[in-house]
Amino acid sequence: MLANNTTSTHPAAFLLMGIPGLEHLHIWISIPFCSAYTLAVLGNCTLLFIIQVDAALHEPMYLFLAMLATIDLVLSSSTLPKMLALFWFRDREINFHACLVQMFFLHSFAIMESAVLLAMAFDRYVAICKPLHYTTILTKPLIIKIGLAAVTRAVTLMTPLPFLLRRFHYCRGTVIAHCYCEHMAVVRLACGDTRFNNIYGIAVAMLIVVLDLLFVILSYAFILRAVLQLASQEARYKAFGICVSHIGAILSFYTPVVISSVMHRVARQAAPHVHTLLANFYLLFPPMVNPIIYGVKTKQIRERVLGLFLRKDVKGG
Repeated sequence: MLANNTTSTHPAAFLLMGIPGLEHLHIWISIPFCSAYTLAVLGNCTLLFIIQVDAALHEPMYLFLAMLATIDLVLSSSTLPKMLALFWFRDREINFHACLVQMFFLHSFAIMESAVLLAMAFDRYVAICKPLHYTTILTKPLIIKIGLAAVTRAVTLMTPLPFLLRRFHYCRGTVIAHCYCEHMAVVRLACGDTRFNNIYGIAVAMLIVVLDLLFVILSYAFILRAVLQLASQEARYKAFGICVSHIGAILSFYTPVVISSVMHRVARQAAPHVHTLLANFYLLFPPMVNPIIYGVKTKQIRERVLGLFLRKDVKGG
């Protein structure tokens, strides 16, 4: 009896359903998904290349941007290739351990992205509120420590998940009603007491979103106060211009999270595909738009990108 209680069995593989209720439209849905992923890969790789080759961009703001681009690449690449294989080739099967690895990468890098956005808010706060101390506060050793802290926090919070899921017996089938191995979608297939998993998942999500967003809002409250105290209107516009790109990145990341969370609680009777599409939007949208936001609104990045393409045109001519 003891052996039966302490030993868990799990399936060799799960089957991904895709977008519930819209399976017949998978091939069409794959077009915007593939386009978004292509833009995300090209945009973030371009950002990383420009920041790497241009020594003038080895400053705190751009180092944080490089972190953000790396996270976005991993975040989208952990799910999209398998998702497209599902849409195009009906390759629904995913190995149990591969599913846990995908889940770990997905949730870990989402937590890292939230941490980097918070670090970028701190960077903007120092740049505007303490400009004379910017280089002495945001040193490269501190930036490395911030990056390591973001990774450590994410890995520490997400490492328990695979081990918690390994202990369950999956008696409710092997079909995950999702496009990827989302934590709660897998938990729903498990038998036994899953309350701890439910509570842990919600607690981590609330801790990350609420705390990080609270500190971001606090940073911008100080920034707004400092900007409004500037004497000239031109100086105010310039200060606000410094923050526009980061505000856009914050909105692109947190807005889908908040909408999805509200929908899960307010519109529980909504069709399953609505929740799944919102979850996919949350994964696809930030990695796709962040390079566009920073490429368009940041003068230094824009000039380097244009210079890169103009040099290619000259060589081609």
